[in-house]
Amino acid sequence: MPRQPDGRAGGPRDLSRPEPRPEPTDPAAGRAHASGGAGEHDGSTGDPADGSDRQDPGSGDPATDQAHASGRATDGPGHRGPDSAGERPVAHDGPDGSAGSPEPRTRREAPAGGGRRAPGRGPRPEAGDVPRRAPEAPGVAGVAGMPSAGTTGGERLRFVGAATRRIARGIDLDEIVLGLCRATVPTFADAILVYLRDPLPVGDERPVGPVVLRLRRTDQLPEHVRGLGDPADPDAPADRSDPATDLAAVAAERCEVRIGGPLAEVLRGVRPVYGDSSAARAALPELLGEDRTVPDRQRTILAPLRGRRRVIGAAVFIRRADRPAFEGDDLLVAAQLATHTALGVDKAVLYGREVYIADELQRTMLPDSLPQPTGVRLASRYLPAAETARVGGDWYDAIPLPGNRVALVVGDVMGHSMTSAAIMGQLRTTAQTLAGLDLPPAEVLHHLDEQAQRLGSDRMATCLYAVYDPVAHRIVIANAGHPPPIMLHRGGRAEVLRVPPGAPIGVGGVDFEAVELDAPAGATLLLYTDGLVESRIRDVWTGIEQLRERLIETARLTGPNPPPLEPLCDEVLGMLGPGDRDDDIALLAARFEGIAPSDVAYWFLDPRPQTARQARRLARRALARWGLDELSDAVELLVSEVITNAVRYAERPISLRLLRTDVLRCEVGDDVPQLPRLRQARPSDEGGRGLYLVNRLARRWGATRLSTGKVVWFEMALPAHAR
Repeated sequence: MPRQPDGRAGGPRDLSRPEPRPEPTDPAAGRAHASGGAGEHDGSTGDPADGSDRQDPGSGDPATDQAHASGRATDGPGHRGPDSAGERPVAHDGPDGSAGSPEPRTRREAPAGGGRRAPGRGPRPEAGDVPRRAPEAPGVAGVAGMPSAGTTGGERLRFVGAATRRIARGIDLDEIVLGLCRATVPTFADAILVYLRDPLPVGDERPVGPVVLRLRRTDQLPEHVRGLGDPADPDAPADRSDPATDLAAVAAERCEVRIGGPLAEVLRGVRPVYGDSSAARAALPELLGEDRTVPDRQRTILAPLRGRRRVIGAAVFIRRADRPAFEGDDLLVAAQLATHTALGVDKAVLYGREVYIADELQRTMLPDSLPQPTGVRLASRYLPAAETARVGGDWYDAIPLPGNRVALVVGDVMGHSMTSAAIMGQLRTTAQTLAGLDLPPAEVLHHLDEQAQRLGSDRMATCLYAVYDPVAHRIVIANAGHPPPIMLHRGGRAEVLRVPPGAPIGVGGVDFEAVELDAPAGATLLLYTDGLVESRIRDVWTGIEQLRERLIETARLTGPNPPPLEPLCDEVLGMLGPGDRDDDIALLAARFEGIAPSDVAYWFLDPRPQTARQARRLARRALARWGLDELSDAVELLVSEVITNAVRYAERPISLRLLRTDVLRCEVGDDVPQLPRLRQARPSDEGGRGLYLVNRLARRWGATRLSTGKVVWFEMALPAHAR
């Protein structure tokens, strides 16, 4: 059997039945079908509410084309829509072979058993058909795609779907309100005003004050699109005003809803109302302000915005006088837009609260400011993994210890969730408590490991704990699976310290080993988490080597002097390129300055009755050597009181140490773990006044429990000439 050019079997064609032809059921679908289904394949809905900017070929001027498109889109009230039985638009090819727009003409398919109708003749009219009204002049009808008189239910559904998708794309308050405005203007209205409660309630909060609505955003057609200005020069002054859309510029910025007033009644009713209804005529002046002209004849809709639990605002939709008024179905459209917007606002407010809680949690888990103990300078940085994941498990800390020592801690809990941050906070608190007991670094990590196991079987973390002694110029470091620290020496040499890696915290059943290293004056120790040196494009050791080289390059810029700490931290973070960070980063830098041996006096005294007199004499000689004779009387009195308390209970030698830094510090240590407490002595008591004198005469004082006993210390301000 011969074949036709299209591949079908040849033979006489049966003309008694019309050839099936896939045709669109409405103008919007016809345009998408004629253009190759662009709305289906490129992800665009083809609806102005969904943000598409498609224009028909025509004058070349977007404003003019938009006006002509609006004239084509609006039908007369008596026109049978494209969904009417037997009427479908016909898409013809343009001169260049591309699909053109559907012609206004309609045709009726040939009935079964009939022949083709003669060319050039229109469809046979039927009873009930109303002749189609001619298109309105450009600039009078609405913009293409607007739900207006003659709009079918399917077109309204497509518009609502596109508009709600655009509103739902927003994640914060401004994006959601902007999505509502851009989706409705000019498709549904010529102007819109969005009022939101100020402040917006969050969750189950019940505001106790009066309800205040504040104008959040307005939007309206440009003047040249409304026919008020020159399309070629949008900035040119308009020839005439439009009271309907100018209302967006003169509306009140703030409105306090009166209890029991007309606006409160409309908001309580939840459903949108026409602007010319009795309820809206009384409510709109209260919302927009007195003496504000509102378009008549159902060209204004007041729609309350109701969230999950309460009304959170209101939206006002306005149409021009030369555009068809709102219909009954438009109230349903406004209700859908208002509902989706209110739910989106609720979502944005809750999301903002979650972000605030996460930020506050992370901020409180990390130190607000670092201490500045004598003999060491500190600087730190923290960077979250991303703006959408601001909570992480990285932390750093600096804890002052007795004897002007300082504990340096940096750790990393697995994950970037609220759980990771909570575990990090518990481990950080545990580390501070253990540091207050002056335990060795290896013991601190051992107790942290036990604490992590108590928190759960899958609570894993890495940690590095170091104790720096500025008097001995030594540092003791213990590591639990953390990247090794890097020390930058004064001459510009950077080395990765050889510290036993150890197992992460939470593994259990492992021992941690500590090493003691030199900490020369002028050296800088850098503690960091793996987010600084590890990413998708490099492993840990490659990143550590790059960090070491970066430190060398930075130190070369300052010559023999060590680089300042704050710029050094910024330079270290500068090694991260765009997209070169997968984890949060904690960075702690310590510049060792130490305390000179000439500023330290140290003695061991036996616990005897004569020890107090011996301690006074030694303190007097040290003060004289430092030129602080004016402090002798007060220091001798306080040393005598503290030494006397230690002699009464100690069984082993007592330590006495004086340190001259920016203050004069005196430390007395014994083997008794009980800490002294300040109490008010009664007139008949023979003792109990020693700590009272210390509290009155010293600048600061305190007591710290150690693994071998305790240390009681006090500080005295230096004279002006000795500072």
